Amino acid sequence: MPPKGGLGRGLGSLIPNKKIIKQAVSKEHEDLLVDDADKILNVSVDKIDLNPQQPRQTFDHSDLEELINSIKEYGIIQPLIVTKQGLRYELIAGERRLRSAKILNLKTVPVIVRDADEQQKLEIALIENVQRKNLNPIEEAIAYKKMMDEFNLTQDEVADKVAKSRSSVANTIRMLSLPEIVQKALIDNKITEGHARVIAGFETEQEQLKFLEQILNYNFTVRDAERESRKLTKKKIKRTATDPAVEAVKETLRESLGTKVEVKKRAGKGQIIINFYSEEEFDGLVDKISK
Repeated sequence: MPPKGGLGRGLGSLIPNKKIIKQAVSKEHEDLLVDDADKILNVSVDKIDLNPQQPRQTFDHSDLEELINSIKEYGIIQPLIVTKQGLRYELIAGERRLRSAKILNLKTVPVIVRDADEQQKLEIALIENVQRKNLNPIEEAIAYKKMMDEFNLTQDEVADKVAKSRSSVANTIRMLSLPEIVQKALIDNKITEGHARVIAGFETEQEQLKFLEQILNYNFTVRDAERESRKLTKKKIKRTATDPAVEAVKETLRESLGTKVEVKKRAGKGQIIINFYSEEEFDGLVDKISK
């Protein structure tokens, strides 16, 4: 579903597509790559402060190796995005590029200067990370929650800004209700977000932690976890759409298809109902399913 908000269009809408002209403007080797309205500079690395709204918290040096090698060979092709703070600059997007530049001892980096308030700083940084798949699910969930709590946005508005479905945003935020040990396993890539959704279907923390242990001990795939979850919950609940494993499947289908999906299941039989709201959406769903 195409995003409605301006920021949801992605970083391309923030970066001008025009010829760059260099013009020396100071003794500190800052090259103006004008026109002035775009405020594109080649700025000293030492003048750039990190974005306090950066949603990404974990940066592994080894994770930067590919980017570092690329910068060695081709330089920084895509400028960083910054905002002016007095005589300094504050980074909005491009922290991996900035960190790589520091590792390579580069003196300057190309930047695009943009006016941005605190909400926009978070939105732009979040969009960049989401588009590049740089965030783990917990970092993403914290960023979504921050947008809602600090800037009074609804889940629908957050989903619109990051070009995701509301159910996807809701399920990601739900990860924050999991025990810390489960969250840590998710951050460390010991389990996937699909595993975490199945775990979230258990009612108590004790049950969630016990099931995490099973997943790790038996190296369950998400499908294995769903099957085992059904076995464990069979005595407690009827196997209907309230089954946590069925809920996990339903949410996976919702995200994949981008529309409301209903699952009606009883005694191993049932229906999967896929909703559509226009001819165009119907054609799109048929195309997705047939691939």
